[in-house]
Formats: sequence, C-alpha cells, structure tokens
Amino acid sequence: MLTGKQKRFLRGEAHHLKPILQVGKGGVNENLIKQADDALEARELIKVSILQNCEEDKEVVAEEIRRGAKAEVVQIIGNTLIFYKESKEQKSIELPN
Repeated sequence: MLTGKQKRFLRGEAHHLKPILQVGKGGVNENLIKQADDALEARELIKVSILQNCEEDKEVVAEEIRRGAKAEVVQIIGNTLIFYKESKEQKSIELPN
C-alpha cells in the first residue's frame, strides 16, 4: 500500500510519461492485463488511457487492471490511469519513506 507521500512522488515521476496502453470498446481483457503486467515489470510506472468508446466506468477499469496485474493505482485523472508496481528484475524507482 502506497502512502500519500509516495503517491505524490510517483505522480511527479509520471507527469512526463505518455500512455502506453489504451482501453477501448472491448474493455479490460486478459491480453491487456498481461501487457500491463509486462510493461510494469519493465518500467515500474505506466499510464493507461481510456478511450471514449470504452463502455466500462474508469474506476472499474482501474480496479480490474490493479487486481489483474497486482499493481497499485497511483492516480485516476480524467481518462488517464497511472499504475505502479515494483519491478523484480529492473528496480529503478526509489520511493520515499
């Protein structure tokens, strides 16, 4: 579980990132979760954009990806979700205490 200070730090780190995954009409599926998990292992911090044709609510999408990828939701802002998961192999982000 991330603290407020850690979430604030990660929001700052994610500010310059571009969304690397998009959730569209099909919603969240196994393939999207696998891609999110792989991206989180490689980068630790990712942005996901929700397209206008997505029929699911953004909180539901965030929860499905969080549970599937075993990640933390850093922020939901507009139609953009930010996720964090500590990498096992390539740890690059040092969280504040």
